[in-house]
Amino acid sequence: MIEADTLKFDELLKGDKPVVCDFFAVWCGPCKMLAPVMEQMEEEYGDRAQFIKVDIDKNMELAARYGIMSIPLVVVFKGGAAADKSLGYCTKSEMKEFLDKNL
Repeated sequence: MIEADTLKFDELLKGDKPVVCDFFAVWCGPCKMLAPVMEQMEEEYGDRAQFIKVDIDKNMELAARYGIMSIPLVVVFKGGAAADKSLGYCTKSEMKEFLDKNL
């Protein structure tokens, strides 16, 4: 999964594919638990969406832009805009349900 900075993030949002972004921080326990789930989702859904992760401590501008107050936060962007989000840790089956609904 690509770790994106603000420039890469903005570039990917302009693409044709939906973007699934995992907003995280290295100190966040639930974020660490979600990381392998997101890697599995990228393997399964990588043909339907671009998967990225954004460290909110390194990219505070993005965190501020989207009003991120809690993590982990997975946001699906379509046409450059946030379409739906999932807050907190979730299991593989819960994330599959979320992505099936949004991709």
